Amino acid sequence: MKLRKIMAVLMAASVAASLAGCGGSSSSGSSDSSSDSASSDSGKVYKIGICQQLEHEALDQATQGFEDACEEKFGKDNVTFDLQNGQGEQANCATITNSFVADNVDLILANATTALQCAAAATDSIPILGTSITDYATALDISDWNGSTGMNISGTSDLAPIDQQEDMLVELVPDVKTVGILYCSAEPNSAYQAKLFEDALKEDGIEYKEYTAADSNEIQSVTTSAISECDALYIPTDNTMASNTEIINNICLPAKVPVVAGEQGICAGCGIATLSISYYDIGYKAGEMAYDILENGKDISTMEIETAPNVTKMYNPTICEELGIEVPDEYEAIEQE
Repeated sequence: MKLRKIMAVLMAASVAASLAGCGGSSSSGSSDSSSDSASSDSGKVYKIGICQQLEHEALDQATQGFEDACEEKFGKDNVTFDLQNGQGEQANCATITNSFVADNVDLILANATTALQCAAAATDSIPILGTSITDYATALDISDWNGSTGMNISGTSDLAPIDQQEDMLVELVPDVKTVGILYCSAEPNSAYQAKLFEDALKEDGIEYKEYTAADSNEIQSVTTSAISECDALYIPTDNTMASNTEIINNICLPAKVPVVAGEQGICAGCGIATLSISYYDIGYKAGEMAYDILENGKDISTMEIETAPNVTKMYNPTICEELGIEVPDEYEAIEQE
């Protein structure tokens, strides 16, 4: 598979790197959840390595949900977590996941796409669960996708229905003529969402243009170009954009250009509306999957990717008010800090 060849050089380069800069921490779990509901039938204490790609509210929630589910299913005394943060750097994620393999952990949780790719390159035997991944076929370069990976990998997806997100944009910005689709070119799952959104726009006869930034340094100039040519913007679930919403908002809001976002965190920072999922819920589901694998012996290679059970229409009341956008009653307001 292409992925293993692509990542081979990265693995070799990163093994020697120090973990001191990776923001790591070890814990036996950060939740106060009771272990009364279930416990490890085998009596074994499982060690799970968690590689979180970067610090971000949505990813933090997914990690918390995973830990809570594991503690409830295995029993708090029967599971430990080695939580490491990659600080948004691929090399850090590779170093972290290689260290998990060296430590012979029982399972790896890879939180976000780069973390998943690095974990997949590090081991083909230790079970890997992903969470906060939009599309596993894209992330793992699988061409014949059938719902499961056929590898030592499964997990949960953060993909909300893209066509419904496009419906929201049309509903809230009915006079839109050209939509700018803004994302980071280094995030393949963002490109996947962009393509789906473009397909939905085509069906409604709405023009669109893509605007990509290679990294956070390019966001200001790319966003400025986008608002000069488009009536509205769409930003998918994109970690780079999520970390730079203040920059985007400082450009879009004065220009009166509304933004529809792929997830709640981006919407809270610079958007008018989003179709939101619960990152805690998808993390929790991944924790339940971990129990099925480690305690019940379920074959991870055949486990289908799980999605969020519910989606919610949400809006940013502050930005909507400033732009004069009227929001239907079924939308739920995002709480302002």
